[in-house]
Amino acid sequence: MRISALGVIDDAVLDLAPGFTVVTGETGAGKTMVVQSLGLLSGARGDGGAVRSGRPRAVVEARLVVDVAGHVAERAREVGAELDDETESSGVLLVHRLVSAEGRSRAALGGRAVPLAVLTELVGQSVAVHGQSGQLRLLRPAEQRAALDAYAGAPVAEAMAGYSTCYTRLLAARRELAEIVERERERAAEAELLRLGLADVERIDPQPGEDEALEAEIARLSHAESLLAAASGAHDALAGADDDRDAAVPALVGLSTARRLVAGVEAHDAELSALGARLEEVRVLAADVAADLASYAGSVELDPARIESAAERAAALARLCRTHDTTIDGVLAWAERSARRLLELDGSGARREELETEVAALEAELARGAGALAAARRAAATSLGTAVTGELATLAMANAEVSVAVGSVEVPPGADEAGLLVDVGDGNGPRRLAYGPTGVDDVEIRLGAHVGAEPRPLNRGASGGELSRVMLALEVVLADAAGDGGAGTMIFDEVDSGVGGSAAVEIGRRLAKLAEHRQVICVTHLPQVAAFADRHLMVQKSDDGSVTTSGVRRLDHRDRIRELSRMLAGRSESSLAQGHAEELLGEAARAKAS
Repeated sequence: MRISALGVIDDAVLDLAPGFTVVTGETGAGKTMVVQSLGLLSGARGDGGAVRSGRPRAVVEARLVVDVAGHVAERAREVGAELDDETESSGVLLVHRLVSAEGRSRAALGGRAVPLAVLTELVGQSVAVHGQSGQLRLLRPAEQRAALDAYAGAPVAEAMAGYSTCYTRLLAARRELAEIVERERERAAEAELLRLGLADVERIDPQPGEDEALEAEIARLSHAESLLAAASGAHDALAGADDDRDAAVPALVGLSTARRLVAGVEAHDAELSALGARLEEVRVLAADVAADLASYAGSVELDPARIESAAERAAALARLCRTHDTTIDGVLAWAERSARRLLELDGSGARREELETEVAALEAELARGAGALAAARRAAATSLGTAVTGELATLAMANAEVSVAVGSVEVPPGADEAGLLVDVGDGNGPRRLAYGPTGVDDVEIRLGAHVGAEPRPLNRGASGGELSRVMLALEVVLADAAGDGGAGTMIFDEVDSGVGGSAAVEIGRRLAKLAEHRQVICVTHLPQVAAFADRHLMVQKSDDGSVTTSGVRRLDHRDRIRELSRMLAGRSESSLAQGHAEELLGEAARAKAS
């Protein structure tokens, strides 16, 4: 892993290997920056204030060894990342994180830019960072419940999956039901308005395009006399009137005469023959028009009553159009939409009954799921307490006892919160309990620090040193429970804070034991812990009077003795401290060998 321009670290390379690695150094040398760098690679939020003064950006890069057939490699390929140095079993995933001095952040995975959420998803699965803030999180009930669920594994995970699905469905059904109930008056008023509007449309019964047809009919009826006179006169001009013998020669008679005159001689001249053909066309067309005029004149109605009826109908249609601010066709489209909407509104009562039935069924299903989840948690709680207690015995707390209590909050009668009727399997039968997205269970880890001590919640019964060891013991137990499914790299940031003496030795021993199956990196100030490391890195700072630059170097055996001497006595050259350091290394080596 390489760190550039982060805090006091100018440029440093950490040679991290399998097994147990410790990082030590004087206060202010930048050990915390090492842990922060690993957090950035895991998707933690970047802070521009952590960028080294005078530098535009901080950069953290790492090579992550992953199983080529595992989820991390598969998901990395999905986002376009490429593996380097790929073999049949493993490959190297390059992780890159940049934080600018202005606070902007970028991430890349296998040479491809990715969102931070992808780092959290993939690198976070492989790297677990545990620090002093983790001790504080352990005091929270939600973290304690999460720890129990992680330890319980599949039984709780399966029960939780079923419960979560049902819980989500219940919330959705309740939201819809509440909306129906809340809007019931609004829906009733809307339905009444729609009924009135549809009744008006049904009473008038408009037909498509009727308004335009009526407008044309009224215009024709209003001018019926002049229309009839014009049609009759035009007909008489073309064909002549039967009762008017003194009228001028009709046009058809003149056309027929002209045609006969031309027909007698047209054989002698082609041009005249063509004119004769055109005269015949005009004569035939005039005869057709005369017949159509006679038919039209016969169809013209002189009916004042019909004019009045059509005007009334047109007025009714016009009022309907004004009411809906559209045409007749628009009114008909509104009526079709409104009829469908009215069916929906009239069906809301039935939907309410359906939802009430569905909510009751989901509550019953959720209660069964909550009971199964509580039973799974209670079954795991005893085992978790026993396992953590056993780990504490190896951490110089042989007389301490950890227990995990799984309880619930009963909802009193008449309370605003309805609760859920659940049988949690504690022998008290079904009770109405408060519930949420994680069930009805309140999980509390308790510590009895010595024989005869009443177990008390961690936030009231554990000192800083005891809390550190409880957290470490819990992490070891969770790691064992996770097996190969757990994080491959575990980072501990001064979890040995507040302890010393034989307890520190036991912490070092347990971390070394944990490193047999995982990569363990620990930032520590205790020589007893550092002595158990397979690899010892020291963060070293140099001061030229203006800029502090930190580097990280791997210590050989002689340098380890000097660093352990500094940690023991504050003096790396003290022969007495060096003798003690050699003794610590020897004891640690013998303990690891056994």
